[in-house]
Amino acid sequence: METNITITVDGQEISVDPKSTLLEACAAAGARIPTLCYLKDISANASCGICVVEVEGAKSLVRSCVQNPTPGMKIHTASARVLRARKTSLELLLANHPTDCLSCIRSGTCELRKLAESLNVRSDHYPKLKTFGPPDTTSEGLVRDDSKCILCGRCVAVCSETQTVNAITFSGRGARTRVTTFMDKGLANSPCVQCGQCSVVCPTAAIAEKDQSQEVFAAIGDPNLEVVVQTAPAIRASLGEALGMPPGTLITGKMVAALRRLGFTKVFDTQFTADLTIMEEGTELIQRLQHNGVLPMITSCSPGWINFIETFYPPLIGHLSTCKSPQQMFGAIAKTYYAKVANIAPEKMRVVSIMPCTAKKGEAKRPEMTAANRWWTEQQHLETLQAPNAAYQETYQDVDWALTTRELARMIRLAGIDIAALPDEEFDNPLGESTGAATIFGTTGGVMEAALRTVYEILEGKPLENLDFSPVRGLSGIKSAEVSVGGKTLHVAVAHTLKNARILLDEIVTGRSPYQFIEVMSCPGGCIGGGGQPVLPDFERKLARNASLYKEDLRLPARKSHENHDVQRLYSDFLGNPGSHVAHELLHTTYKERPF
Repeated sequence: METNITITVDGQEISVDPKSTLLEACAAAGARIPTLCYLKDISANASCGICVVEVEGAKSLVRSCVQNPTPGMKIHTASARVLRARKTSLELLLANHPTDCLSCIRSGTCELRKLAESLNVRSDHYPKLKTFGPPDTTSEGLVRDDSKCILCGRCVAVCSETQTVNAITFSGRGARTRVTTFMDKGLANSPCVQCGQCSVVCPTAAIAEKDQSQEVFAAIGDPNLEVVVQTAPAIRASLGEALGMPPGTLITGKMVAALRRLGFTKVFDTQFTADLTIMEEGTELIQRLQHNGVLPMITSCSPGWINFIETFYPPLIGHLSTCKSPQQMFGAIAKTYYAKVANIAPEKMRVVSIMPCTAKKGEAKRPEMTAANRWWTEQQHLETLQAPNAAYQETYQDVDWALTTRELARMIRLAGIDIAALPDEEFDNPLGESTGAATIFGTTGGVMEAALRTVYEILEGKPLENLDFSPVRGLSGIKSAEVSVGGKTLHVAVAHTLKNARILLDEIVTGRSPYQFIEVMSCPGGCIGGGGQPVLPDFERKLARNASLYKEDLRLPARKSHENHDVQRLYSDFLGNPGSHVAHELLHTTYKERPF
């Protein structure tokens, strides 16, 4: 084991690991060195020059994010030479950067702007040398704007290393260098799976979510429309953070109150259909186990993951559960079952989702996600429910808009709502009740655990004594467990990030997979680290969000999906049984190879 070494940082002698970087060593000494291109565990290419420090005896300044300490090294983190170099590097980056800070989507969270403030950059010293084309708006979920790119490389690193998608990379040389897709065809014509991790790590607005909040505001203001909203499990543990609260602050009731004040007709919970998903997915798993179906069965809740398997592993599509995600199940149920209960013409209803995910935007637009429209056509009820002079589309999606956590936070700020001052309010019925099993859908391992709670009790015919499946919890990249259920041993695995998903898929391809059931989430930590969440979610923030969801699971009176009374009523009044013809018509789908 290598022993620590002694170095001096700003006159303070400290003991550090020789394998650490100078950036980490200086942080241990209390010296906060600014960075731009660096992002722990993702990117450290030393391209920006912001993190330079002065090392006694060295002719040049040293980029601290890639340099290791040596015994006796003496470092100065804020000498006049260092501060001058950092300021010059930043001024060069700003020379070609647009000055639309007041209207930029990242205003308030832009790292470049914050750094300019901290380094006291007040004027332009260098001429603009670059021209840029229009933004890339081809993707349903993301927008790329070259004019705001500072070539830090974070997006390229997360796409290639964390997700192994390689949809974007550097092209050109020197002043012509830029981040783009293959042949510059746009994100929609690339392998991009719309996971949005690039938008989370981008320090500016060079890659950001495609904002649809104004379209939602317009719909809310239309007196002829009923606009209902659903909120994903992870939102309640991250929205507060996006509005300035400590990471992991659980604001379920205040979130409901804020959504009502924004003007939504009804505030429902995606957790209702997370419980519904478990009823359908659990039934499907049991049928596959008992009737020699395709195994391992893999969960299908994460649209980035679905895009990934459709793009890179189409021969394995048969392993996917046919269940739609809770978002899409909700849209189909809202525009059929709820429309009947509330006597609302479905073509006059708009369903808005609040999601931690940019890929949800594309999922909502998939052509097969029109189950409610097809159902009403088959039932021949459209004509009687439709207003005679209605000017609305006859073909409609189950979910009309999927907004990210960041978009909702901007809407709340725009409306002048002080969410911290709001009283807690409850979700509306009949699509608002949920269990603890649905809450943990928002974190890696949660879907697996929720499914096991229900599958165990169905197959064993008795209550589960311990509801906490600890082996599938935590933020390890791949987790596995063995569960005794129904007289058999069920081998299960959980993976988050597409890099880890690829490992499990390769095992299936080569015939080495020992599992019957696999959960995959495309983003780090699952939905708590989704591409639509507050930017730069470090490990501690993910831990805080994760802990909040498990805390909510514990406090709810029901913790198993099959104990959701409103889901039981949905089956008895409308769907029949899990896996019924109506359930398959509305709640299941098919997937296919995705060309690009």
